[in-house]
Amino acid sequence: MLSRRVFLVLACFAAAVCAWPAEAPAQSKLKVVASFSILGDLVHQIGGDRVEVTTLVGPNGDAHAYSPTPADSAKIQQADLVAINGISFEMWADRLVKAASYKGARLVASRGIRALRAGGRPDPHAWQDVQNVKLYVANIRDALIGIDPAGAADYQARATAYLAELDELDAEIKKAFEAIPKARRKAITSHDAFTYFGDAYGVVFHSPQGISTDAAASSRGVAALIKQIKAEGIRAVFVENMTNQRIIEQIAKETGVKIGGTLYSDALSSGPPADTYIDLMRHNTRLLAAAMQ
Repeated sequence: MLSRRVFLVLACFAAAVCAWPAEAPAQSKLKVVASFSILGDLVHQIGGDRVEVTTLVGPNGDAHAYSPTPADSAKIQQADLVAINGISFEMWADRLVKAASYKGARLVASRGIRALRAGGRPDPHAWQDVQNVKLYVANIRDALIGIDPAGAADYQARATAYLAELDELDAEIKKAFEAIPKARRKAITSHDAFTYFGDAYGVVFHSPQGISTDAAASSRGVAALIKQIKAEGIRAVFVENMTNQRIIEQIAKETGVKIGGTLYSDALSSGPPADTYIDLMRHNTRLLAAAMQ
């Protein structure tokens, strides 16, 4: 039998264990599924540690030509919020959400933006104007607060700080092109993804493909573009990270113009130099301005 002393020791130990405060369960993060990498970064910037962001079309991916997988459907089913760009950017998104029988919260991040037109169609690449991204941020903030009111103060604070960074970025981009004569603010890119950038910052863009990469460039259009480059002396010619480079390489060869580097239009890079939205815009601005000068 246990001695009285040993019994008392064990009893005290048991009481202490029972009285020890239980560790608070870790707060489960909101599961947000974003359609493409740029939008995923914006959600992460506003959501911070309160959200777990899954991106369907990842870095260097082409959301125009994306084909959803069964794994994507599973991700949608588990989400607290599904965020898309809208303006017919992700033509596959509605079908995917419907196939997943998703009934949760949805966000069209471009809501409230005045869509510009390119090639007779609304242009979905609204994030290429920093002022538009301020609306994206407000929409993301409000959507997160709507499903997680307890985090309202955090989402508001992160959004306010990020909006200040966007104002600084917008001023940087405008300053980068101020010293360049308007006649030289012209660039050739793989597809028509920079209408908003051009409208906001005074740059004229030409491309062999339209606003979507799912339609091939016509030989007549490429020939006309080559002729225009020679006639106007355009020196800023770029490939994009998520499109076929062959056409731009052909144009560069036939015009004698050197390719100025890679622009990031519809997707982030998997690492530097464009693995966040702000870094993407700064990288593109540096390359464009350098080629025009």
